[in-house]
Amino acid sequence: MALWNSTESFTADHKPLMGEAPEVRGFFLGCGFNSAGMMLGGGCGRELAHWIIHGRPEKDMYGYDIRRFHHSLTDNNRWIRERSHESYAKNYSVVFPHDEPLAGRNVRKDPLHEELLRQGCVFQERHGWERPGWFSPGGAAPVLDYDYYGAYGRERHRDYTYNRLLGDEYTFDFPPHHDIIKNECLTCRNALALFDMSYFGKFYLVGPEATKAADWLFSADVSKAPGDGYYLAIGGAVAQHNWSHITTVLQDMKFQCKLLDCSEELGMMSIQGPLSRAVLQEVLDTDLSNEAFPFSTHKITTAAGCQVRAMRLSFVGEMGWELHVPRADCVKVYRAVMQAGARHGIANAGYRAIDSLSIEKGYRHWHADLRPDDTPLEAGLAFTCKLKSSIPFLGREAVEAQKAKGIFRRLVCFTTEEKVPMFGLEAIWRDGKVVGHIRRADFGFAIDKTIAYGYIRDPAGGPVSLDFVKSGSYELERMGVTFPARAHTKSPFDPDNKRVKGFY
Repeated sequence: MALWNSTESFTADHKPLMGEAPEVRGFFLGCGFNSAGMMLGGGCGRELAHWIIHGRPEKDMYGYDIRRFHHSLTDNNRWIRERSHESYAKNYSVVFPHDEPLAGRNVRKDPLHEELLRQGCVFQERHGWERPGWFSPGGAAPVLDYDYYGAYGRERHRDYTYNRLLGDEYTFDFPPHHDIIKNECLTCRNALALFDMSYFGKFYLVGPEATKAADWLFSADVSKAPGDGYYLAIGGAVAQHNWSHITTVLQDMKFQCKLLDCSEELGMMSIQGPLSRAVLQEVLDTDLSNEAFPFSTHKITTAAGCQVRAMRLSFVGEMGWELHVPRADCVKVYRAVMQAGARHGIANAGYRAIDSLSIEKGYRHWHADLRPDDTPLEAGLAFTCKLKSSIPFLGREAVEAQKAKGIFRRLVCFTTEEKVPMFGLEAIWRDGKVVGHIRRADFGFAIDKTIAYGYIRDPAGGPVSLDFVKSGSYELERMGVTFPARAHTKSPFDPDNKRVKGFY
């Protein structure tokens, strides 16, 4: 009888590495199973085979996809060593909703990092970036060098403010900083807030066939007057995934264009709220009226003497503008906006506030509300598909086929009168039967209710129409306790979409 003893592979987030390598077409990974190879091998092997043959897995494998890591991280030995150690050290730890890693931090910092750190910013780590989570009134809470939890003869940090703030939130109740995030959200709703979104991916799609490629890549109608390209701003946590997908399509379709990555060269700040126009009109050298600068348009203009790209967009459901600024000018522009906004009550706000504000407005999040196995029709995003045009796009046939066949599951918004924390995976009951589970949940401070989104099915196997949604009696089950819930077919906040257009 032979006894084998060998090392185990632990990855940076305790999940396997699977899928096509971004650097080499046709080279697939199926490794790093973190001592769970026997448990995961069968299902992962099946999905990997489908991935190799058809170009994508059948099921949602995004959490295992190698493209979840930016190439600057997989090339960074310190990051790999520290994060792999922490994933092993916390192998059996309870996973709390708002926890953050202590290892592999401060790898990618945006131009406002030091400015916000001094103002009490408690950072989150996404894709290697340090992005604002929320702002502590207790002062600076820097992320320190990784101490390996005192292993290998290292001394553990003492009086580590950032770690203490994380520990305070090790709960499945409302976190102790709930009211601080509430203030950030309501300041945005009632006055204005500035969100540093510089961790976003910023790409340029350029070349003689850029328009042809954009028509094929994007389901929405992005036709425009002839030009030399497109500017893409993409959520930072999925930037590598988007980059890999777009470049793969460009190669497969042999489009004569290319994708340029300018993510590190530009900062991005979003100024949102009913007073955003009054403040930004003092800073930007352009007319911000509805007539001169309508919603969903952009201009190149100047702010504090610096050239910026201003976009009138919102991911929180308020009137506001994004400023895309060269890295060297970000601090100057930021300070100019904050100075102009001081008498209007401007405040910094982070992504914990964005999570709450966006779910309140019904804006979808990737890999929560939207996954690779969801469709635009199921997610209530049919308006983003140019089906009324004759322009072909990737996935058009599948959308048209589903539209003809009917929708057999649908994303629904729920609210509960009882103020109870929910985080996702809670069961959805309809007329005494489980019909789905919650994908994403948060507390909406403007409507003062818990909000949750989840896909539901008809237990009888029929299509899920809006009448089916409206006719049921619903409950959401949290930790074995059910709470009466109301289903909404429109956003419970500003359902007529007036605020983003400047009508208050």
